[in-house]
Amino acid sequence: MGTSLQPVDMLVPGRNIEAYMQGVSSIAVLSAEEERSIAGRLYYKNDLEAARQLVMSHLRFVVHIAKSYTGYGLPISDLVQEGNVGLMKAVKRFNPEVGVRLVSFAVHWIKAEIHEYILKNWRIVKVATTKAQRKLFFNLRSSKKRLSWFTNDEVKSVASDLGVEPNVVREMEGRMAGQDTAFDGYAADDDDQAYQAPVHYLEDKSHDPATLLEDSDWSQSSVNMLRNALAQLDERSQDILQQRWLSEEKATLHELANKYGVSAERIRQLEKNAMKKVKNAISA
Repeated sequence: MGTSLQPVDMLVPGRNIEAYMQGVSSIAVLSAEEERSIAGRLYYKNDLEAARQLVMSHLRFVVHIAKSYTGYGLPISDLVQEGNVGLMKAVKRFNPEVGVRLVSFAVHWIKAEIHEYILKNWRIVKVATTKAQRKLFFNLRSSKKRLSWFTNDEVKSVASDLGVEPNVVREMEGRMAGQDTAFDGYAADDDDQAYQAPVHYLEDKSHDPATLLEDSDWSQSSVNMLRNALAQLDERSQDILQQRWLSEEKATLHELANKYGVSAERIRQLEKNAMKKVKNAISA
């Protein structure tokens, strides 16, 4: 089998990813016969040492797959780590009696874990949530041959290949083109750029605690002043203002005139005088 297997804890992707890659590349690849024999020990006897041998001998393939996803701007060490999780899941489910090599079986599991990691971490606002959107996301990434936007013909071609509507392709292309922005800006930003950070324009000033408290105090103060001003009027004047201005169903001058047995003009005069007294009391 060539070079002996190294301890797992010495081959965990970390800051020195180059050393990790060099380490896993030194582990010999199993022959078909060796793989079948070791996989049989795991499958029939639940031999954990056999599982370790299968995982270690395939770590190089995870690195190879992870490298194809570096265009998403995520750390290669994280991509490798997620791919290793997929490899371990594949090893656990591998049946040597099926007649395929482990690497062929594991590709699906490795890519599935990396895909899930990318979709969770590539953007704060998720670009793909449904199964169809995830398929479109990765296919669209591989379909783009240049940095510019798709032409109408290219949109139709991709939509036809993936079995979706053209507007779905346009929507996903727009999501992918967006960029995350640090809420507080970046430490390296100068004064001309710092003001563009979302913290400066996404603040909801209508819910500022100090402003809300001031508004509440002012409203309560106004209510108290109005109540005190009305208390200084006679009962008829209070009723007229109440019926004319403070009720949901406001009374007309004629309705109040009939109620008090006077003319509508007299009600208007009483209303005017009452309003003047209230205004003077509030402004005093």
